This record gives sequence, C-alpha cells and structure tokens, in this order.
Amino acid sequence: MASMTVADYLLERLREWGVERVFGYPGDGINGLLAAWGRAGDRPRFVQARHEEMSAFEAVGYAKFAGRLGVCAATSGPGAVHLLNGLYDAKLDHVPVVAIVGQTNRSAMGGSYQQEVDLLSLYKDVAGDYVQMVTVPEQLPNVLDRAIRVALAERAPTAVILPADVQELEYSAPGHAFKMVPSSLGVDWPAISPDGTALRYAADLLNAGERVAILAGSGARRAREELQRVAELLGAGVAKALLGKDVLSDELPYVTGSIGLLGTRPSYEMMNRCDTLLTVGSSFPYTQFMPGLDQARAVQIDIDPKQIGMRYPYEVNLVGDAAITLRALIPLLVPKEDRSWRERIESDVERWWETVRMEAMVEAKPINPMRLFHELSARLPDDAIVTADSGSAANWYARNLRFRGEIRGSLSGTLATMGPGVPYGIGAKFGRPDRPVIVFAGDGAMQMNGLAELITVKRYWREWSDPRLIVAVLHNNDLNQVTWEMRAMQGAPKFPQSQTLPDVDYAGFAASLGLGAVTVERPEEIGPAWEQALGADRPVLLDVHVDPDVPPIPPHASFEQMKDAAEALLRGDENRWGVIKEGIKTKAQEFLPHRDGGGR
Repeated sequence: MASMTVADYLLERLREWGVERVFGYPGDGINGLLAAWGRAGDRPRFVQARHEEMSAFEAVGYAKFAGRLGVCAATSGPGAVHLLNGLYDAKLDHVPVVAIVGQTNRSAMGGSYQQEVDLLSLYKDVAGDYVQMVTVPEQLPNVLDRAIRVALAERAPTAVILPADVQELEYSAPGHAFKMVPSSLGVDWPAISPDGTALRYAADLLNAGERVAILAGSGARRAREELQRVAELLGAGVAKALLGKDVLSDELPYVTGSIGLLGTRPSYEMMNRCDTLLTVGSSFPYTQFMPGLDQARAVQIDIDPKQIGMRYPYEVNLVGDAAITLRALIPLLVPKEDRSWRERIESDVERWWETVRMEAMVEAKPINPMRLFHELSARLPDDAIVTADSGSAANWYARNLRFRGEIRGSLSGTLATMGPGVPYGIGAKFGRPDRPVIVFAGDGAMQMNGLAELITVKRYWREWSDPRLIVAVLHNNDLNQVTWEMRAMQGAPKFPQSQTLPDVDYAGFAASLGLGAVTVERPEEIGPAWEQALGADRPVLLDVHVDPDVPPIPPHASFEQMKDAAEALLRGDENRWGVIKEGIKTKAQEFLPHRDGGGR
C-alpha cells in the first residue's frame, strides 16, 4: 500500500470533520492536493467554479444557508489573490469559511519565484483570526483543526497555506515529543447564558418603557419563538437588520421590516418615536437610523462579547445566546396593558404594505422593477431560499418581498460587493438541494460574473433533488444604484461613460446552456413568468426588462408622499418621478454617503 501524503491526510481530516463540499478552482500550486482528490474518489466533493472569487462566494452561500462550515480552495499566487473578495464577504458578515491555498515550494520562497506572493502578509487581515502556513507534515493536523475550530467559534474566515512540495511529502503524525503539537477532532459548544443580576436589570429597564422597539439581526435567527413572545409581552414592534430579514415572518402585523437606507417607513418611524430599544443578535452599524442618542434607554443581547455595547449607548449589555437569554428574560417581563403603541405600529405596517402594492403597480417603461418582486412575493414557496446581488436589486429585496414560513434569504450585507448573487445561489443549492432558490441580480452583476457562473449551474443542476434555481435579471443597461447615488448625492445627471452597460441577451445565453429562459418585456408577463419558472424541471433565467428611472424610495418619505407619488404616476403625470424623486433629493444626501449594506 502506498504511503499517505500530506495532501491525502488533509482530505481525510476534512472528511473526519464532516466536510462534504469544497468549492474551488485548480492550479499547479495545488496539484498535489488535486492528485489526492483523485485517489480519494472525490471525497469531499470538489465543486469547480469558473473563478476563484466565485468559489469563495459559493462557500459563503453554502455556510449561510446550510448552517455549516464553508470550505474553498485555490492555487498559489493569483488563485489565492482571487479568493480575497469572497473571504472579506465572509469576514464582514460573520460567516465560518476555511480557505485552503497553495504556495510555491519552500525552496523557492524568497527568490521572487513564479506565483510567489507573501500569503501570510496578504491574508493577515482577511483571515486575521487564524492564518498559518504548514511547512512540515507533523504541523498539519493542529493547523487544520485550529483553522476549523476558530472559523466556527469566531464565525469568520481562516486560512491554511500549503506549499506545493509539502503537499507531496509523506505524512507523519506529530509525536509525543518536545515541540510537537498533537491535535484532536470535534468540539462541543457551550450554552452561553447571561448573568442573573444583569437579566434583572434588563427586565426592569424594558418593563419601565412605554414605547419599546426591537431590532433583530441574524444572531436572532434561532430565537424566533422567543423573540415573538418578548415582542408580545412588551407590545413592541420588530425591525430587522438586512441580514436578519428571514428572522421573523413579515406577515406578523408588528414586524416593521428592514431598517436603514434600504429599510421601510414603519421601521424609520418606530425608531424615531420609541423610548426603549432592545437589540438582539445585531451589529447594525448605522446609528443614524436608530433612536436619538438621548432618546431611548437600551438593552443589547449578543453571543459575541466583541460585538456587545457597540453602535448605541446601551445601559445593559447581555452576552449570551439569543434564544437562551430571551427565555430567561421572559418570566421577568410584565405584559404591557396599554397597547396603543403596538396598535400604531400595526397600523403603520398595514399602510406600508398597501403603499408598496400601489407603487409596484405603477406603470413604467417598460416594467416597474418593484412589480417583479411584488409578483413573486405571494408566490414564494414557504421553503424558498432567496439571494440578491448588491445594487438596486437589494433595495427591492429589502422592501418588497414578504418573507414567511421557513423562507431564507441573504446577500452581501456588510461588504455590499457586486457579484455574489448567483454563486450564493449555487452554494445554497449544494447546501440545501431539496429547496427552490431564487436569485435577483442586476445586469451589471450578471456581466461581471453571473453569466460565467451559469456554466457552473449547467454542470451541476441535475444533481439537485429540487432542480429549481431561478435567476431574475434586472435588465436596464444601467449601473442603476450608482446612477441614483450620483443624482442624490452629487445632484449630477447620469454619466453614461461609466454607467451605461452594453445590451446583452441574457435569456439567449441561458438558453444556449440548455437552461430554461424567459424574456419578460411587459408587466402582464411577470406573473406567468414566475409561474413558469417555479414549475420548471430545470434552472430558469428570467430576463426582465425594467425601467432604470424608477428610483429607490428612501424610508424617510412619508406614507402620504409615497401614496401621492404613486397616484400621480398612475394618472400619467408628466413628472414621472413626482414626489418620490423630490424625497430622494431632499433626504438622501444625509444618508446615502453611508451606502447601507444592512449589517447583521
């Protein structure tokens, strides 16, 4: 029997950790690892993207939606460089991902050799929680095990750098000797609960409040029942950070929806009027959308002590698991007898959704992008997974989709990078192949990398038990988010040389790959197109021609302004933007410079 190489052992160790997928792209800097993959019968499965950046995004999407560790792999030099954007997405959205990257031979290091990049320095920031290079076989198990544990513990990217010659060395385990570091598999995570005295302080503060607002982030996702109970006891409304959009159902009458520049009017009003704030599992970074600093008393709950006490002058900072902490808090809360605050929130929410419906049905040339999202909202399967790319697609994702049931959704919340929509969808399908996935992507993102990654979809879709992966392209030949930012912040007209995109037949490209393809050019075609895609036996691309002159609506515009604008447009008013445009010009200058990605 042939001896085991370092590369063989690395794959064996990944299998022992339960890793089933590695998203990667080949190169000679990891040839030893690729050869080991061949000997291992492709276990764990090597999923080949079209670009290393897409491999990292797919690992992030897999981790977000499968709730498991994401792993990506790339060659030395340019391959390692290409992973960085996806790894920064993982870092800023607090997602556990391990990157395995090649390096030139040890004997060539320091010699300005081909593809030699100082990867320890390069990865020092993005994988700052743990990045290490393996230089001898005995080092490997400890380095790999720590990279995995740290990624899971810190919810962050880590990196293992493996020189090409080390990959091919015979594996030798660390011994019971001086300067050897043996290692072990597995970890049992503790249930983290807060101090009892601090809980009492928090309950007293919340009980004293008359107008309680809750801000929930992705850290509250596993505390749905507890969060609903607390909101009911306190008569509170619940706003959701963008990465927490799927934490609570939007059909609950007191859920005000997203918060921030991509947020809703009810969230904005609730934060402006509340006298008490409870933040659960969120590091939402934009203080200007929270209550005034001297307006509200506040409590924060977060499992990560590094994230506690930030963003707002909280009086009580509870470190603990969201569900455990809320369960401990519930018996200490006194039900609010005065429900007028809750009733006002519910009234605002009801008006908001009616206004959103009206705006979505406003005619545009040729299609109002809000209608694309509105028409899907009621048709969303209860187990759907939804991703959105950065740009104007993120605006409509945040405001126009009503999540319910077990619907999951995410995007690049904090890095707000272009391009992760389609690879997130692919990662989601590998993590949850039994669930339908819907991707919203602007045409800029599709031209950047989405079209190429449709080739990855073509390669793998038949392996998914539910073949439905729907990519809806907002086709307006414009880098629309930046165009509107220029109008709002600079008072400048569109600069075509930077903003105009070449026209592409996205449906034609998808059809050439054997995928389903539908071109949508009239509003009445949107509903049937969604029905066709949701009933298809293969992935489908919807090439939807939308109007670039429908502006993102700031949450600061009043219900009356928004309703008046919608009615004016429905009447065919010559000023197609109406009050909506004026609302953007007068309000967005204060907020747009912060380019809200949403945070967790």
